[in-house]
Amino acid sequence: MKQPDLSPDAPWKRRFRAWTLVAASVASREPSRGIATANRSGVYQLYAWDVASGELRQLTFAETGKVGGSLSPDGRHIYYLDDEQGNEIGHLVRVPYEGGEAEDVTPDLSPYALGALAISRDCNTLAFTTATREGFHTYLAPLGPEGEVGERRLLYHTTALMRGVTLSYDGAIAVLGLTERSKSTDSDLAAFDTASGDRIADLYVEGASIGITRTSRVPGDERVLCTTNESGLRRPLIWSPRSGERVDLAFDDVAGELLPVDWSDDARRLLLMQVNEAVQRLATYDLDSGELTWLDHPSGMIIGAHFAPEGEIYALMSDSARPQRVLALDAGTGAERRVLLEGEPAPEGAKFRSVSYPSTNGARIQAWLATPGGKGPFPAILEVHGGPTAVTMQGYFPRSQMWLDHGWAVLSINYRGSTTFGRDFEKCIEGDLGHWESDDMAAGHAWLVENGVARPDEVFLFGGSYGGYLTLLGLGKLPELWAGGMAWVAIADWKLMYEDQAETLRRYQVALFGGTPDELPEAHERASPVSYADRVDAPVLIIQGRNDTRCPSRQMEAYEEKMRELGK
Repeated sequence: MKQPDLSPDAPWKRRFRAWTLVAASVASREPSRGIATANRSGVYQLYAWDVASGELRQLTFAETGKVGGSLSPDGRHIYYLDDEQGNEIGHLVRVPYEGGEAEDVTPDLSPYALGALAISRDCNTLAFTTATREGFHTYLAPLGPEGEVGERRLLYHTTALMRGVTLSYDGAIAVLGLTERSKSTDSDLAAFDTASGDRIADLYVEGASIGITRTSRVPGDERVLCTTNESGLRRPLIWSPRSGERVDLAFDDVAGELLPVDWSDDARRLLLMQVNEAVQRLATYDLDSGELTWLDHPSGMIIGAHFAPEGEIYALMSDSARPQRVLALDAGTGAERRVLLEGEPAPEGAKFRSVSYPSTNGARIQAWLATPGGKGPFPAILEVHGGPTAVTMQGYFPRSQMWLDHGWAVLSINYRGSTTFGRDFEKCIEGDLGHWESDDMAAGHAWLVENGVARPDEVFLFGGSYGGYLTLLGLGKLPELWAGGMAWVAIADWKLMYEDQAETLRRYQVALFGGTPDELPEAHERASPVSYADRVDAPVLIIQGRNDTRCPSRQMEAYEEKMRELGK
């Protein structure tokens, strides 16, 4: 095995130390102003971004950092959740783009998790969803000519999982994503007249999930850009709530999923993103002519993209060799015109390539593979992403490059439950968490060995959040396969998890299982790594957050205690 390079200037250390972006966007009505999330100060904070100069000005100074924020369409305010020590429970606040004291938008409410936030494009209406033990509450508040927040009123309350809110250009219509009818992760849409509070329209298809993207940017145009997976793959649709008209954009000849990303300012074109076998590609679609134009842009992971002025598209991108950067692309061709914003230079990484392998029940699993220099077999890391409703793409991950620098192969898998591989692939795990994912991990181990990539006794599991859960589950259910595991902010006991976690994730857990731990005790026990602790043979490293409300610490402490009692 290659000896680790521990020198101060080792490439793997420089990749971790270089500050980088994780999010960036511009105000839709004031594109000279932007917001970015970067760790330039050492931890992630929100920054006001002057788009023309590329200057970043730090706006938040939270000790544990701040990641999520929203810029109002006029660029006047940046909204975020002010929580306690990163626990994601707190109050919605906002700061001026120029900087200043944070203003509490809901000083009279008890602390809550923030489910969603939307601001009408004319900036006269604010909508946001809170999540507490009493359920999800969506509120509306008027915004005055200087942006002042008016009296808040409740629009909707539900005890089921809520999946987003958006507002029409003038705030006259609010559209919510609801799961009350499906009693699962599938959502349908409900439109409300914000003046009266009346529910004016519904878009529901049994067995399918319909999601919100955004509303038109044109005054008086109340159409909503949505997604539907009725065909088995997600496709765009345009819904007019007041008339009930829906226009489906099927694109039967396009492989994989095709997701709507943005409207043009005149609402005559759409920005679309194809995701096929975890590879992304942008396209524009002319609603008048029906012409679909594929863009020839740099390859890699597209974190965000939208139409911009001067015939451009702004895209936050990375690839396995280069960190995140905001590119200005030609909206007609996709060609890179310039780099708008990027972090600190860092050593390039090795390229990953897409592979696939067979698993149980006829499934085919896509994964990303990279190997170090020299001839295999190598010791190997099998990475499993979080979610589960997420997907690993060809992005820049210093941790993956670190293994390669030290002579390890890396296989990062998109197990069953991952998004963008179709409805059946994503939904098959619901009600039986950990079953099919474990099969896909075992099949990944077999593929590594059979293809001479890895030694059978030197394959390690690695993952965070749901990936950490699968790491611990794999060590217990399939102890003969793994040489060890590394799990961070993981799930070990679904029952204790349910008791302690934030309400947003609580309802998501219920949707994934189809019921609470009291309603489905066997399913929760069968899915919990703590149930298999006695079978763990390999060493395991666990890193947990004390204030984490997504994967709370008590359930992990119980797992640790049981492991120690068993002499693990």
